Amino acid sequence: MLFKKYDPLKKKVFRVLGQEGKIVNKDYEPAWSDEELLAIYRQMALGRIADIKAIQFQRQGRMLTFVPNQGQEAAQIGPMLALKKTDWLVPGFREFNALLAHGLDLETAYLYWYGNEMGSKYPENVRALPVNIIIGTQINHAVGLAYARRLKNTDEVVITFIGDGGTSHGEFHEGMNFGAVLDAPLIAVIQNNQWAISTPRAKATKSETLAQKAIAYGIPGIQVDGNDLFAMHAATKEAAERARRGEGPTLIEALTYRLGAHTTSDNPDLYRSEEETAEWLERDPLKRFRIYLTEKGLWDDDREEKLQAELNDQVLEAFKKVEARGAVAPEDIFRYTYEKMTPELEKQLRSLREYLAREAQ
Repeated sequence: MLFKKYDPLKKKVFRVLGQEGKIVNKDYEPAWSDEELLAIYRQMALGRIADIKAIQFQRQGRMLTFVPNQGQEAAQIGPMLALKKTDWLVPGFREFNALLAHGLDLETAYLYWYGNEMGSKYPENVRALPVNIIIGTQINHAVGLAYARRLKNTDEVVITFIGDGGTSHGEFHEGMNFGAVLDAPLIAVIQNNQWAISTPRAKATKSETLAQKAIAYGIPGIQVDGNDLFAMHAATKEAAERARRGEGPTLIEALTYRLGAHTTSDNPDLYRSEEETAEWLERDPLKRFRIYLTEKGLWDDDREEKLQAELNDQVLEAFKKVEARGAVAPEDIFRYTYEKMTPELEKQLRSLREYLAREAQ
């Protein structure tokens, strides 16, 4: 078994596609067709371009605060490829690529960061909870949802993501312990991007690995090269199989890197070196996968240029639709927390309306 072979205490990192784009663990190379490989690369490239454009939109004053994902595409898309569309995704705030990979349309994903309440209203066929900003609480949400799946005796699995800094929050430990005790069909992916805003991973915990935290909960844990799409897919696939057999949660630590800022309100140049970022740029998950495709004869510079232009147009068109939607009605800010607004929410809505009326005079 994969999790027995890669004991987190031995600090042995699971890897399938090496940094130079070559297979280093043939046993776990996915049997995807050429068409599937190209579609997956397109998904990764879309996430990258949409991320870059979102930062530009924010800098132009056309979007609110955005949480960049550059460098973490494989850590999110790899796991989602291992799951079914009937499985559930419970995101934190950096799972932009995971949501897109699970079927959310780009327009809706952008609407959330644009500040439109409809950005939290997903199509019924997209089994995902809305973006969760409060660090760590998504773990408890995921455990509750997973336990409900178990009680209903479904074949569904729940996946959630958290950052390395988030594992030092109490909600992470409470949720993981609860999920383990209940044998909930849960997969928790730690995106260890090395920084909790400006706090380096080494100053956030004394654990040599984050994967070893699984031992305290009595569940499997594994440390994976998070920039390796194939390794993230394989580890999640095995975790999902465990969950469907009723064997409980799995903890996956994805070693990756946040190439950009923590959010568009952050300046990483103040706390990390250019040398560190340059080192991780060489491990870029898109670059690695692109080399793999090129060596298989599936990709070249001309195709890359055409894809970039096509996806750039697609992203711009999606954002035009977002801007055309305009501002939300004040009621939308309060309407969707409960089936029916509580007296307190109705009071807050009246207060907001009165404030807007005064400002309009």
